[in-house]
Amino acid sequence: MTDYLADVKKYDAAADAEAVNKIVKHLGIALRNRDSSLVSATDEKEMARVRDSWCVKKLGVDAAKGEAACAAVAKAMHADRTKERVTFYYLVAKELGKLGSL
Repeated sequence: MTDYLADVKKYDAAADAEAVNKIVKHLGIALRNRDSSLVSATDEKEMARVRDSWCVKKLGVDAAKGEAACAAVAKAMHADRTKERVTFYYLVAKELGKLGSL
């Protein structure tokens, strides 16, 4: 858990540990595999999956807002070759103002 929080804090110094923990629990088994614990921002299918399953289904926003948030986070994390899924999801939720509803 602390590793996830430390990674999120690279982008949000005041990261909410409880929100990070909720995302970790939501992702569950996907975090056990190194490949599925990362997000490929250059893969259109991956971005569509994040938009549809995280933004639309979990956070309850429309697809256009979800896509815009994913693009903004991908741009913010551009320099990071290994985009941790927990960090990416946290930043998307923050971009959408949905951290409180996790």
